[in-house]
Amino acid sequence: MKLAVVGGGSTYTPELIDGFARLRDTLPITELVLIDPAADRLELVGGLARRIFARQGHDGKIVTTSDIDAGVEGADAVLLQLRVGGQAARNQDETWPLECGCVGQETTGAGGLAKALRTVPVVLDIAERVRRTNPDAWIIDFTNPVGIVTRALLQAGHKAVGLCNVAIGFQRKFAGMLDVAPADVHLDHVGLNHLTWETAVRLGGPEGENVLPRLLAEHGEAIADDLRLPHAIVDRLGVVPSYYLRYFYAHDEVVRELGSKPSRAAEVAAMEKELLEMYGDPALDEKPALLGKRGGAFYSEAAVDLAASLLGNSGGPEGPSVEGGRGRRAGGSPYQVVNTYNNGTLPFLPDDAVIEVQAAVGPQGVSPLPVAPLDPLYAGLIANVTAYEDLALEAALRGGRERVFRALLAHPLVGQYAYADGLTDQLIAHNREHLAWA
Repeated sequence: MKLAVVGGGSTYTPELIDGFARLRDTLPITELVLIDPAADRLELVGGLARRIFARQGHDGKIVTTSDIDAGVEGADAVLLQLRVGGQAARNQDETWPLECGCVGQETTGAGGLAKALRTVPVVLDIAERVRRTNPDAWIIDFTNPVGIVTRALLQAGHKAVGLCNVAIGFQRKFAGMLDVAPADVHLDHVGLNHLTWETAVRLGGPEGENVLPRLLAEHGEAIADDLRLPHAIVDRLGVVPSYYLRYFYAHDEVVRELGSKPSRAAEVAAMEKELLEMYGDPALDEKPALLGKRGGAFYSEAAVDLAASLLGNSGGPEGPSVEGGRGRRAGGSPYQVVNTYNNGTLPFLPDDAVIEVQAAVGPQGVSPLPVAPLDPLYAGLIANVTAYEDLALEAALRGGRERVFRALLAHPLVGQYAYADGLTDQLIAHNREHLAWA
């Protein structure tokens, strides 16, 4: 089996490599290609990747290249984990919106729109190269904003699935609190990428006992602390929101907080410099502890599970059945939280909206599981942000100041015409080199 990783020179790649090495029985990779235009970073990361494989007894071959066409040729799956503009662009996304009194964040609000505008054309170009050289390959997108990028890929007819680590993080956390294996925890996870709620936590599968009330009663304080939300608010909601909901539920508080300290991008840039120095040490043959502070916890395990299911390497050659939104697979759960077309799952959204929910996954594709009717408190915000994502994708595909303005005006974290106008000018000024139409 051959896998390719576009953005393979990322400092986070050793986390992915560690997962591939540890879970090689689940995903038997014979060749792994790391693709990145930054040759210096790529060689450092590639060297450490080979040493990790060797230490853990993995006999797969690791190849590094800056040639996308050659790298993806013959690949069974292509993982996208790129950042157009690097940490410098992220730093801008996280700072200039604060000048207008709006949240500065790389995946939502004005900063998230800027990232989408930079990223969608690049990802679509890469996907077309994959289709030309290897039309049967699956594309697994971990590139933010995952929902918008995945929708762009699906809309263009690519075999694509979006992946985020938020759900697997909750699954692992709740499993620890319940003292059960992670595979025994099934989440009723619903919403859009970075706009989700855990509405139930079930033991054993989608029909299992809902233990969320017990979790909130026994561990509510710890859960709320992790979300950085008041315990009383989580109790009143009766569900567990993604930590990204803090940008919506405590917007003004977050703006004040972000304005009083260095950006997360600045922190990560310093961390990356230190990590690259570590990666250059020929004695290092495991992922360093510092990488755990980089973000993206459990990404490697989620990526392995998803790739294995899509490629039919779990539960036999056919993988799980997705008929009727249900599946059965020997040796583990057939369900995974992914980003895919709505197709009627949330009846208040169009079929071609991309949602993040539990789904049955196999070589035939992805089929969302049924979702119970949602409280208007959540459905309303999902519908609002979906409308924004419609306009954001239109701006990313067609460009133009007015399309950027409309997307910002529609976003619930912006919403006022004066803010939208000012942010539009700032976005274009800070991203002109990445926007062909500007």
